[in-house]
Amino acid sequence: MVDPMPTLAPLAAASPVIQAHVTAALAAVLAGLAVAALPKGTILHQRIGWLFVPAMAVVALTSLFITRNGHFSLIHLLTLLTLVSLPYAVISRRRGNIKAHASAMAGLVLGLVIAGAFTLLPGRMMHAVTFGQAQAAR
Repeated sequence: MVDPMPTLAPLAAASPVIQAHVTAALAAVLAGLAVAALPKGTILHQRIGWLFVPAMAVVALTSLFITRNGHFSLIHLLTLLTLVSLPYAVISRRRGNIKAHASAMAGLVLGLVIAGAFTLLPGRMMHAVTFGQAQAAR
């Protein structure tokens, strides 16, 4: 048995919607964690935040096209929550309600990280991408 190696093959073979979803999710995770670590209210915080917002929108919207046998799953409840929370967070900031903005954004990042963790379970595509698949030795 050969040690499993990470591979992009499952992602390369996936549909364009899944590829866009994964790309946006990775961008959102990186931007979200960076913004969380940065001093709040700075120009850098704002600019990276404006990378996070459209990336999260793409993650949520593309998830609507990712179903099992044409049916939504419980994870799609996060899609609905995201599609409500994201504009709420932006509007809250524009209205000066920093507490609501920070809370909504923290919830979005946490939800994204939790959902991402579930994609790493065995049998899921991102598990194969991240950890590889054991292959029989030749």
